[in-house]
Amino acid sequence: MRTLMLLLCLSIVPLANGQVSLPSVRVPMPAAALPNLPATDVLRPRLDAEFLGTDLRDLRALRIRTLLRVHGDVVEADPHGNPMVRGEVLAVSPDAAALHAAAAAGFSVAREFTLDVPPTHMVVLHIAARTARALERLRALDPDGVYDFNHIYIESGAVSAAPTPSYQSATLDDETTSTAPGASPGRIGLIDSGVDSAHEAFSGLTVHQHGCSPKPVPEAHGTAVASLMVGRAAALHGAAPGSELYAADVYCGQATGGAVQRVVEAFSWLAHEGVPVINVSLVGPPNRILEVVVEGMIARGHIVVAAVGNDGPAATLYPASWSQVVGVTGVDAHQRALAEAARGTQVKFAAPGAQMAAARCSSGYTLVRGTSFAAPIVAGLLSLKLQIVDKAAADKAVATLASEAQHLGSSNPDPAYGYGLVGASLRRQPALAAFRVD
Repeated sequence: MRTLMLLLCLSIVPLANGQVSLPSVRVPMPAAALPNLPATDVLRPRLDAEFLGTDLRDLRALRIRTLLRVHGDVVEADPHGNPMVRGEVLAVSPDAAALHAAAAAGFSVAREFTLDVPPTHMVVLHIAARTARALERLRALDPDGVYDFNHIYIESGAVSAAPTPSYQSATLDDETTSTAPGASPGRIGLIDSGVDSAHEAFSGLTVHQHGCSPKPVPEAHGTAVASLMVGRAAALHGAAPGSELYAADVYCGQATGGAVQRVVEAFSWLAHEGVPVINVSLVGPPNRILEVVVEGMIARGHIVVAAVGNDGPAATLYPASWSQVVGVTGVDAHQRALAEAARGTQVKFAAPGAQMAAARCSSGYTLVRGTSFAAPIVAGLLSLKLQIVDKAAADKAVATLASEAQHLGSSNPDPAYGYGLVGASLRRQPALAAFRVD
């Protein structure tokens, strides 16, 4: 089994830009998107600012263009250029009249599924051509209905492809492994790409994986994010080390991975399992279907934590930009907001998001940058404060963390840092000492 997991990781190991190398499986990225950095000089401050900081702003756009070019048979762009599953529209609980209207507009029912969170019924409609125009017609025929494209959401960070330098394993002291007073590791959810649960960072942990059949499809992004959330090893530990992880893979190595339907189904699974805190280090456009589901999760008492994205300060990306979601930005070792991170009211907290190590898919550790890797730190800290799904307790957990945050910026909340910085000490990991980071 370990050999199989290793082969899966190696088959999709990221290029220097943090994306994948096999166009037949996922989306290849130009090798020049991020530099190949030697292991002895990865993420030194000059390189961090000149290369990774600048290129991360363009990374999602590059990936979208490549996705549309390579997989145009199953992916198309919406009127604003956002990727979506070709010919598919999602509908929330349509009645018989609405389905009749959809048929009149040229749609057929492709799939139906039941959710464990309101709304309880979703339908995937398919049309052969001109998806955007057909959706406009459908909305006109059923103005009270809730319809939207099956948009594709993308990871919000980059994983270095540089090999892991050798390091001397260290034993973590009580201070670095202890949880907050009165808190104990609980259960936490992840919606992302697959996790390499055989990595030493997850040794002895319970990891439930969902979404891919018949075998998990571990990838670099999901593995790194999970390790920063729950990892428990001598070289690296997460914000909630040892917590039980519920990891939903919404990619499974497919070109249409990250589609709203998959994300919605992941939320439904986590609702069914009663997981209180859920991390989503994915970004995309506003989508009415996903918004309704996220609202339903939060109303039930789940905390949804999301990365604000790396498309630049003015970018407004979702799900982080929905008002009740806990949006997270990243800061560097000098506690400065990442140049590529979004600013605005969507930023609720800041956490380390650069010059930091995370678990590397297959083995060892790597360096990561982006708001993707700040969000799991906040999610982990919140999971220590929320053990059950309960709205009042969830609101209290967020408020308590805000009161504990180190205030940065000119206002509170601040558009760059939100209520402030949390989890600053989690940047200092034994694994990081293997890399020359000033």
